[in-house]
Amino acid sequence: MVSKPNILLFMTDHQRADVIGMRQCGREVTPNLNRLARMGFQFDRAYDTCPLCVPARTALATGLYPTKNAVVYNDWKGITAGEYEPVHAALKKAGYRVGHAGVDHIRVQPPMRQQGLDFFVNQEDYEEWAAGRGLKTARNQDELIEVLEEIDGKYVNKRYSGHKVSLWDKPAEQFKDFYFLEKSLEFLRGTGEEPFALFTYLWAPHPPFRIPEPYAGMYKPEDIILPDNIGIPAEQEPALRRKGVPAQLARDITGDQWRRVWAAHLGLTTMADEIFGRVIKELESMGKLDNTCIIFTSDHGDHLGQHSMYQKMEMYEEAVRVPLIVKMPGRKPGRSDGVVTHLDIKPTICEAAGIENGGGDGVSLLPVIEGAGPDRQRIVYSQYSGNPGYGTVRRAAISERYKYVFDSSYEMELYDLEADPHEMKNVAGDEAYQDILMNMHQACRRFHEEHGDYFKWEQET
Repeated sequence: MVSKPNILLFMTDHQRADVIGMRQCGREVTPNLNRLARMGFQFDRAYDTCPLCVPARTALATGLYPTKNAVVYNDWKGITAGEYEPVHAALKKAGYRVGHAGVDHIRVQPPMRQQGLDFFVNQEDYEEWAAGRGLKTARNQDELIEVLEEIDGKYVNKRYSGHKVSLWDKPAEQFKDFYFLEKSLEFLRGTGEEPFALFTYLWAPHPPFRIPEPYAGMYKPEDIILPDNIGIPAEQEPALRRKGVPAQLARDITGDQWRRVWAAHLGLTTMADEIFGRVIKELESMGKLDNTCIIFTSDHGDHLGQHSMYQKMEMYEEAVRVPLIVKMPGRKPGRSDGVVTHLDIKPTICEAAGIENGGGDGVSLLPVIEGAGPDRQRIVYSQYSGNPGYGTVRRAAISERYKYVFDSSYEMELYDLEADPHEMKNVAGDEAYQDILMNMHQACRRFHEEHGDYFKWEQET
């Protein structure tokens, strides 16, 4: 590998792992990412650290689990990850020209805009740009669904983006993510011979589904092939799951409405894929593609009606498993089904750039990319601490075959991902799985206690 490769970390929002390689309505949903998968190394079992935007993004940037860096909620009274160094700043110190274009939602101190990067544009810049052109960016009230949440110990009504689909009636070039595309290209065109690191973080396919043409009409709802478990909860699911935000958001949505949701989601996903393709085309035209480490992922997924849930905030595969593809200069393409985590991205980038990782919770993926094979004994973890939300706090442990979930109502879930890949039967009460259940419980508890988690593992009497 050439020393000091360029770095591109491209992230979407709400994009599920299973759309890579998916075909719907006679077309590839992600043709440019499919090309990247052929060029690079695809990790089929990559997991986020939290199925919620801000904790997931802050964990990825700092390399630390949410309960370790303190950012466990989307928005909670100014809490930040303190002075933990984001990967952007680490690369800047190592001599990289560093740019960020897109949504950040990374809570560190000082804020990302004050981290001394060479180029920084986020959602606030887009809103200012849009306001100057008379564009409305605020969500419409009819795009929101009211749910019940717990905040400061009280149950209050809160509104989340729902399943309504509408047309963005302005030119696609004025849509938020095309603004981030133009800013990404502006950064690339301003680079010289020094190595660069670009972080492009899109909004799509995050709801609400306000979609520009031609993407709004790209997938016909009546032709969408839906998964079999749309609208069907898992057997032996803990009762409080039906009181969580995702279950509330999915109430009373019909099959036809889910088809419209999927058509909109896939349209935005293809739009994001085209934006990614234009960044890759720019790198090719500049002669810099071969020496650029390209990493693609999303912050989390979306249930899209499976398990009768919508949006994220749960531990099912649809929400916590994320796409992850790494193209490393000088390395052969490949694929792995071993479990890995978002926390592995920072050490992978740092090793590729020849700099110290800084003691994070992940491991570099370079050995696997170079042929070492996955760690079959590895367990990775995901955490949901509410938003804060009505429902339950959860901690999950994920191994090669099993997923274990423990929550603040002292309920346990265990899914055999080999026998039941869609997680439709909680086998925590099955006698045949009791040894596995206890082993996974102890691993999950031990890990979180060693990491100083505030979570109570034993019920007070």
